[in-house]
Amino acid sequence: MYLNLLEHAGKKYIRLWHKPNPFVNKRLKEASWLKYSKTYKCFVMHHTPQDIERTYAHFQGLAQVNSRYLYRPKRLRPDSQTPLLADKARGETMQKIADLPVVRLQPMLEEGGGTLIGITYKYNQEIYSRLALSKVARWNKALKCFAMPPGGGSILVLSDELQGAGWLWLSQELQVKDVALMRKLWEQTYEKGAAYITCPLPYLEKLFLLNYSMNTLRTYHSLLLRFLNAHKDKGIEVVQTFTEEEINHYHRSMVQNQLYSCSLINQSINAVKFYYQRVLGRHEVQLNNVERPEKPDRLPTVLSKQEVSRILSATDNLKHRCLLQLLYAGGLRIGEVINLKLTDVQSDRNLLLIRGGKGKKDRTTLLSQKLLQSLRDYYKLYRPKAWLFEGQHGGQYTVDSTRNVFRACVAKAGIKTKVTPHTLRHSFATHLLEQGTDLRYIQVLLGHRNSKTTEIYTHVTSHALDKIVSPLDNL
Repeated sequence: MYLNLLEHAGKKYIRLWHKPNPFVNKRLKEASWLKYSKTYKCFVMHHTPQDIERTYAHFQGLAQVNSRYLYRPKRLRPDSQTPLLADKARGETMQKIADLPVVRLQPMLEEGGGTLIGITYKYNQEIYSRLALSKVARWNKALKCFAMPPGGGSILVLSDELQGAGWLWLSQELQVKDVALMRKLWEQTYEKGAAYITCPLPYLEKLFLLNYSMNTLRTYHSLLLRFLNAHKDKGIEVVQTFTEEEINHYHRSMVQNQLYSCSLINQSINAVKFYYQRVLGRHEVQLNNVERPEKPDRLPTVLSKQEVSRILSATDNLKHRCLLQLLYAGGLRIGEVINLKLTDVQSDRNLLLIRGGKGKKDRTTLLSQKLLQSLRDYYKLYRPKAWLFEGQHGGQYTVDSTRNVFRACVAKAGIKTKVTPHTLRHSFATHLLEQGTDLRYIQVLLGHRNSKTTEIYTHVTSHALDKIVSPLDNL
């Protein structure tokens, strides 16, 4: 007879299991501490040492009581699937150092009208001591912080002086055009051993001269850096002579590792291909035989009109409401909203001018009359100077602040769906399509180069679906 663990209503019991036997059944009914459960259709007892000892003694000479299953660990299945990987799947090649204090650099105006780079940080004795001995930074009594003259050279010197004590963070008002400074800032968080390979400067210079966007520069830099340091034991000279098969082997291992998205792997192939063909001049490296992973066709998350209304109504701050209304009313990306200037709101033509959107393309989009009235009230109250949305202390509004505003409104609105500010852009396109707007006009408003990109919204719209009756409803 086996003793099995039984959990009921948060309490532990023991159920008894045995093969059919009339003598065992008779002995079970004679035990006062054993009760028959109609729910579990077996005899049960309390999970106590006393009852277990009594059971052993009660069945002495009739049945062998076995408790091997009583103390087995509980077996639970994981919620997600467990991938089975090859033994030599490639792991993360870039290790980051422990977190350091952040030193923020942002442009500030002097009393005379000049511009300095202000240095602010959460007080740290080590950082203060290094800034006090700095060759470029000086304490500014008017600004009440350390400051230094603008220029990439000054920031490079400061970066060397704060090595190991803090990380430099540049505000988005500082536009970096020095590729050596870009590389220094982007690689400051990585561990650099003796064999560490830095990203070649000619690679970044080529991307910069070909007018690639800053996002593409940063993405290609990190992916090539990952590729080079995956083979750092061989050295940069050997890596530059790699054959197509050796490069393909690296990307096959990325696919096998299951740690990277299909988009990231495809971007890595493009970044490495650019290095060998455009920088090293090895045009025979085509990477045609690499197994590019098929990108899954995932549908965008779309909110209903009622959910959008709840999000837009969740804040009493006029600036925050206008910012979120712009994301939805014009189908804008988050970077396009914060880059809007006062002159981009063309109220006479009921248009919004988007300058330098994704792919460095200009376009126009809708200007809602309700939004226009909100913007007029906002301008009277806040009086922005240059940018349509400016920070608390002036300057351009930041991406992080926009995301924080959106998250707070989503939480207050009680939206349980996992959403981002970009979800408002998806909702804008879907709702236009449901209103009967032609797909070609939606493509122009969103700034899509290819109509296939816009066609994804035809899969999530409920337009005309309400006229289709499920066969289950006719049963």
